[in-house]
Amino acid sequence: MPDALERLDGIAAEHLAVLHRTLQEEPTAFGLYEAACAAGERLTAAVHVWTVARDGDEFAAHFTATVGGEGGTVADAAVRRAAARSARRLLEEEHSAGAPGGSGMSGEVFCLLYRGFFADVVAEFLRTAVAEKVKLVVPLLPALDPEDHIADWIAEHVLHLLPNPCEEATRRTESVEKAEQVVSAVEDPSIGSLRLVAHGLVPRAAGRALGLLSDRPSGSTDGTPYEGEPAA
Repeated sequence: MPDALERLDGIAAEHLAVLHRTLQEEPTAFGLYEAACAAGERLTAAVHVWTVARDGDEFAAHFTATVGGEGGTVADAAVRRAAARSARRLLEEEHSAGAPGGSGMSGEVFCLLYRGFFADVVAEFLRTAVAEKVKLVVPLLPALDPEDHIADWIAEHVLHLLPNPCEEATRRTESVEKAEQVVSAVEDPSIGSLRLVAHGLVPRAAGRALGLLSDRPSGSTDGTPYEGEPAA
């Protein structure tokens, strides 16, 4: 079993590397960057609706429909699957993290949801691309991956590349006059200004998830693009 998992890890890593190289050569390929940015903006724009206590199934359906959009491309299909996957994962964690269905969504849970969504977009695009036979120079997925190990590996790896809105909000306390308002937003179930921080990070989150940006030790922390960052 360890050998089999190592093989799947290798295939997952190769899929992700090929996708990143493809997009670095042609950033507009598949419309994936644009689709990810649009979905990220929809996520942050509607988050205040999701903080209202609601039935788990209702939340999942609303989240998927709102964030997933209605486009008909392979990228759009990947976004919808990512939205559904993120909603399911969030609901699985609700008992331990105060997600929808209880007292509302905490800032910490929102940041997990936000980063997990962008990671899922990449994983689901690769799964969809293979299923739809999109022209991507990438090895075929194994016939059997019953536990979705490859998609999980990709999502977990991409997650570590993404900016964290909670950490970004905390950093901004050093330069914002009313710092206490930003700090409280991280733990405030109403999300508050944290939503605005996350919205400003959408181009960076999409760019890093898709391999268009690398993590940099210094640079803009106010949501403005780095030099060379793809425009939203």
